[in-house]
Amino acid sequence: MRINREIRAVKVRLITEDGDQIGIFNTYDALAKAKESCLDLVEISPGANPPVCKIMDYGKFRYQQTKRERISKKVTHQTKIKELKFKPNIDAHDLEIKIKHAREFIEKGCKVKFTCSFRGREIVFIDNSKVIMEKICMALEDIATVETPAKVFGKSLSLLLTPSLKEKKHQQERKNAESEN
Repeated sequence: MRINREIRAVKVRLITEDGDQIGIFNTYDALAKAKESCLDLVEISPGANPPVCKIMDYGKFRYQQTKRERISKKVTHQTKIKELKFKPNIDAHDLEIKIKHAREFIEKGCKVKFTCSFRGREIVFIDNSKVIMEKICMALEDIATVETPAKVFGKSLSLLLTPSLKEKKHQQERKNAESEN
């Protein structure tokens, strides 16, 4: 955006701070009108013929624009992917701990990726690992849905779980209850 003396066009279409279109003016005349009202001349649409310029307080405009950007960044939630790794010969208690951690991550709204990595001849036990992945899905089916089912990538088996819609509604209700208190 060009302002005041940076505007290169000879003639511009002028709009007042109220949004009323005055007409086509010489750039110097438009600058004089902007200075009369102690405001800036801002080129809104440089591609138009003639370019459209508006009389406004440029500092206030920039402030409001950055404020809107900050608010929009706050509103958007970036989903994080948490990864939990284990071996094919994992103990039952260790698996319960992994599932407990996954439950906490999913309740916070994160996606959870389970990865079973194989070393050496452990790849022979891929069927056991698929059974473990099914146990994980069954344990977390109340709060999570399977985004990508268990697949083998090289020497690892991966499964991706996302929070289910019911859980997302639950999170919204909790946030609303916290904001009311």
